[in-house]
Amino acid sequence: MKIAVTSRGPNASDPFDQRFGRAPYFLVYDTASDSWSAFDNTENKEAQSGAGIGAATKVAETGATTVITGHVGPKAERALQAAGIKIVLSTAQTVEEALKQHIEKK
Repeated sequence: MKIAVTSRGPNASDPFDQRFGRAPYFLVYDTASDSWSAFDNTENKEAQSGAGIGAATKVAETGATTVITGHVGPKAERALQAAGIKIVLSTAQTVEEALKQHIEKK
């Protein structure tokens, strides 16, 4: 299973980003390999409009089945749901903390 987490940087120790569509990075944790991958979201972060939908498409392309973020707009929420991606809200300080909190709640 892959879990995407919104981030301000390309490392799991970087600050968690509360924004979904305008987060600078998505970090994807693969539970099967216990590894992280970073995906740059600059294109959507700087978009005039449609940042959330573009970000939802990018997350779907990573193969993630869950996304952890602080806030998702209604259009992005619909796009994520259409892709079968579960949305988990968090107020964590770091990406690692957000993932840990999600795993511990299961």
